[in-house]
Amino acid sequence: MKQGVLVCMCLLLVFMFCVPVFAQPSTKSVETILIDDFDTPDEKEYQWNVQASRFIAEGFPKKGYFAGIPNSLRPLRTSDDPEALVLGIQTSYNRKGDNWFEIYPTTTDDSGEMKNYEIPLQGLVSQIDFWAWGANYAYVLEILLRDADGRVHTLRVGNLNYSGWKNLVINIPTYIRQQSRLRSGPKNLSFVGFKVRTDPNEYVDDFTVYLDQLKYTTHTLDNIYDGYDLRAVDFDAASEGGQ
Repeated sequence: MKQGVLVCMCLLLVFMFCVPVFAQPSTKSVETILIDDFDTPDEKEYQWNVQASRFIAEGFPKKGYFAGIPNSLRPLRTSDDPEALVLGIQTSYNRKGDNWFEIYPTTTDDSGEMKNYEIPLQGLVSQIDFWAWGANYAYVLEILLRDADGRVHTLRVGNLNYSGWKNLVINIPTYIRQQSRLRSGPKNLSFVGFKVRTDPNEYVDDFTVYLDQLKYTTHTLDNIYDGYDLRAVDFDAASEGGQ
């Protein structure tokens, strides 16, 4: 019996020390990437927009950037940083019910027409987190993500029934495909926007929410492989150059 245990331990040690190096997952490529701190809205390639369901009151929703920052983030500021701003949305509805509004990025094309813009996320994303200011209303906050198959997923982040700033973190489910096996498929998971839903029994006449420090944690080298630079070669250009 003792001899059998000794053999098993020896095999385990051989396995631990003889596994090829390339089979060991790298933790050095895991990093947190800032999507938007909302401090310099005029310098972004996109602008945040808002749309609401049909019972929205006249003149709403309202959007703006306001001076402010969660207290937990103040020690991270330096004298060289621009003024700390947050994105704010105010809504009012004419009746209770299944009301909602979406906050999403947009951009302007060459013709001057506004269109939706989805923010590409690098690597294999494990978490998305941001700060949200709650007004202690029973509203539900969600995020919208588009996967590598083109489907949009709605992920529940949590309730906004608290007062003031709170750091909200959501883990990305493994069932969401983040990499397409096709060369012509989407190269990244993308962030589509935020969605806030009202509780059918909650007051809807005066609601405000603020957002700050939208970022994500990702394994940046997960989809990098030997020969990655050949994935999008222009064969026509290569043929012309070889003539």
